[in-house]
This record gives sequence, structure tokens and C-alpha cells, in this order.
Amino acid sequence: MTAAATDGGAPDILVLGIGNVLLRDEGIGVHAVARLTERFDLPTTVAVVDGGTTGLDLLDLMAHRGHVIIVDAVAHDGAPGTVVRLTDGEIPAFLRMKLSPHQLGLADLLAVLRLTDEQPHGLTLLGLQPEDMELGLELSPRLASRIDTLVDAVAAELTALGVTVRTRDTAKAAPARADAVLP
Repeated sequence: MTAAATDGGAPDILVLGIGNVLLRDEGIGVHAVARLTERFDLPTTVAVVDGGTTGLDLLDLMAHRGHVIIVDAVAHDGAPGTVVRLTDGEIPAFLRMKLSPHQLGLADLLAVLRLTDEQPHGLTLLGLQPEDMELGLELSPRLASRIDTLVDAVAAELTALGVTVRTRDTAKAAPARADAVLP
């Protein structure tokens, strides 16, 4: 399901894109992790996963990680397209607002990880303030124009965690790596 780390174990860092791609901006997390693998080469110590709208199905994937970066639509107090970054203890409190159906699953997932003492050592939520959550497959024009800003924020977060993030040479790029797409 995930890429193997250089030592043969599971990758220590997980970048998890979540969201419902059928509800326009709600799918920004899924679109962003796809773009991340198109634009950057990442070491095998980083797993990049499209988690879609799965909830507790992600339990084993997130358990005992060194760090998990969740990428999602984040309805916060900003203008549409605003980058939002929350860390560790800020995230469960934020998720109690239940802004979308999958966030309830994510709140439950984080609670189970805490209760079983399997929570990641670090947790970051990166996202964009959505503009349009109506039925539709495309991102709103505003979020579509900001997706690379979100992807750059994920790359910066990885760099801050000590990961070497290399920009792909698009003229010679190998196919983008997809560690997993969950149903």
C-alpha cells in the first residue's frame, strides 16, 4: 500500500490527501497530493496517499508514524483560497466543528489513535479555505489557481521535517509515484 523506506520498513512520514472529489473544492486534498507527486521527487521515507473520504480505514496507515501531514479543504475564518496550517493539538479541536462528513471520520480516527497510543509523533493539517462545495468534479477557479501554493506549503513542511524535496525535471520526468489510492 505504501512505498518502502530505504531501511525496508514503512515510510516514517505520511502525506495524506483527503476529500470528496465529487464536491468541487472539498476534493482539494486529493488533487493536491496528486500534484505533489507530479511536481516533486520524494524519498521513499515519505509515503503519499490519496485517502479520499475513508475514515477509520486509515488507522493502520497512520499508526506509529513519525509525522503525518493531512491535506484537505479547511473551512476556517479566511477568504477562499487562504492557506490554513494547524498542528498537533490544534487539529482535534478544529475537527470538532465537523465541517464535512469525512472530517467526522478523521476526528474519530485521531481519537482512536490517541486511545490506542498509536498516534503519530507529529501531525500537521494543511489546506485551503474552500469556495464552492457544490456537486461538481472541478475545483473552483480560485482554488484551482491556488493549488500550487498549497503544494508548495506541503513541500516546505516536508523540508522543515528534514526531507530532501527535489523538483522534477518535467522534460525528463519519470511517471509520478503513487504510493496508494484507497477506495
